[in-house]
Amino acid sequence: MSTEKRDYPIQPIAFTEVRIDDAFWKPRIDTSVNVTIPYDFQKCEETGRIDNFVKAAGLMDGPHIGRFFNDSDVFKVIEGAAYALQIAPNPELEAYVDDLIEKIEAAQEEDGYLYTDRTIDPVNVQEFVGPERWSFLYMSHELYNVGHMYEAGVAYYLSTGKRRFLDICIKNANLIDAVFGEGKRRDVPGHQEIEIGLVRLYRVTGDERYLKLAKFFLDERGQGNGREIYGPYCQDHLPVTKQTEAVGHAVRAAYMYSGMADVAALTGDADYISAIKTIWKNVVGKKLALTGGIGAKHEGESFSENYELPNLTSYNETCASQANIFWNHRLFLLTGDSKYIDVLERTLYNGFLSGIDLGGQLFFYVNPLASDGEYRFNRDNEITRQPWFRTSCCPTNVVRLLPSLSGYVYAVRDNDLYVNLYVAGSGTVDLGGSPIKLTQTTHYPWDGAIKLSVTASELTRFALKLRIPGWAQSRPLDSDLYTYIDADPALATLSVDGEPVPIEIENGYVTIEREWKGTTELVLNLPMPVRRVVAHPEVAALVGKVALERGPIVYAFEHVDNDTDVFDTTLSDSAEFEAVHMPDLLGGVTIIRGTSTNNATKIMAIPYYAWGHRGVGKMTVWVHRSED
Repeated sequence: MSTEKRDYPIQPIAFTEVRIDDAFWKPRIDTSVNVTIPYDFQKCEETGRIDNFVKAAGLMDGPHIGRFFNDSDVFKVIEGAAYALQIAPNPELEAYVDDLIEKIEAAQEEDGYLYTDRTIDPVNVQEFVGPERWSFLYMSHELYNVGHMYEAGVAYYLSTGKRRFLDICIKNANLIDAVFGEGKRRDVPGHQEIEIGLVRLYRVTGDERYLKLAKFFLDERGQGNGREIYGPYCQDHLPVTKQTEAVGHAVRAAYMYSGMADVAALTGDADYISAIKTIWKNVVGKKLALTGGIGAKHEGESFSENYELPNLTSYNETCASQANIFWNHRLFLLTGDSKYIDVLERTLYNGFLSGIDLGGQLFFYVNPLASDGEYRFNRDNEITRQPWFRTSCCPTNVVRLLPSLSGYVYAVRDNDLYVNLYVAGSGTVDLGGSPIKLTQTTHYPWDGAIKLSVTASELTRFALKLRIPGWAQSRPLDSDLYTYIDADPALATLSVDGEPVPIEIENGYVTIEREWKGTTELVLNLPMPVRRVVAHPEVAALVGKVALERGPIVYAFEHVDNDTDVFDTTLSDSAEFEAVHMPDLLGGVTIIRGTSTNNATKIMAIPYYAWGHRGVGKMTVWVHRSED
């Protein structure tokens, strides 16, 4: 398998080269770094997750505590810490992680195996661990755990230059490569993740065994080859290149699609790309919540049937939203089409961001589109934000994304420079040997006015591509799953050094190609009218319903802001709304005010991501629609 010179045709500008300085994201990133990462480590200590490594090392007596996949939570927080250390040095945090890595190294068995639940007491393991190594991959998470370890090990090495954790990962990966493959053990992980981790390990080591092993685990799905087929829940019902619809556990699926994109970029496998594009059309056309959430069903944390998008009982796990962001970013890097960034942005500002509170220590595991203040499902307690969960994949996942968010803002292909997200701050990129500095000034997502300064120290020719979001082109998504009632285009405008420039959109971007020298000032204005959204008529739960959006933000009606029952709210198609910025509410938000049809009651909507901060009560995104 030749991999010479193959990679994503578009490369993101590294998050270390981009600084976010805006009023919306910077406080959240700072909170993630300064509050959530230490908090997550503290909870890992309190819940025995870290002691499990000490016990596996034989340095502490006692049984394994907690779930068999708890090792992964520790690895994810380390990955977040590695990104935080690249944002700003923190000797205390680095020393803490170094000590933790010593414990992990001590827990690793001589041949490289690392799975504390089995190592602590191989005879008395939990039900889903399996009696022997690799004997119950359908549920054991043996390979899932170490996939997260590889991601963390690579991140920490790139952040600090220290090899200790990376060497732990390499030792483990070499063991797995010796066990699995053609002519060896033929099986697949029930929960995908190792594929992404192996690719990251390949990138930093150059060892092709890891890339081949990632492709092996993908290619074996749906094949059998003398083993039990795990079925749709694990996306193991068909070979990956034959899958056309998103099914099963949503996090597993989106991790798999992300891994397929990585392998396709590095190997040139066109069938992989075709498959994940087809599956994406199924998701965006029939299975995506308005908030960008995926995995609507509680049962199996899974994708629903086509057009099955409930409100009160919708699941939309925070981890699934994050995985959806990973997947869509990779699809953009493969294609250069902004429709994937449209989904990424929708998910980022809504379905993902709702998963963590403003203080950084309370979380939603599931993100329903409505709450009656009473409904609960098992452990998730979706009506209130929680400080932790028995299964705490979500609290430990969010710290992987937020500190590295600046890596999603810009990207480059040859002499094409993409601006994907509008975030105040600055970034630098080398184009043809010339440094280019980009500086954004904006109050996005509350205001669509973006000032972009482009500084080139020497004459450089390149094409600057500014994304025009789908919502600014009168379409929520690249499908008919959701549409705007009020189709007024509210056209974007652009000027360069004060001169108006016509906007011609291709693949979602307006392109300014020219020779750049000195500082050029561009002003892009994306009008943000309040939009009424309706769903495809086959979405039974949303027939006769309407929702509100403004810019990239989806809105929700919460009990505390409305005098009447929000479940009874009816909005007329002719009702007028006003957007009002409230700097002292919920960290500073723009609200929507208007009048409901029933009894002409004044109503108010807040950004969906901010619900659940002010007590338990009713909330809904979708309300009744009255057509004029």
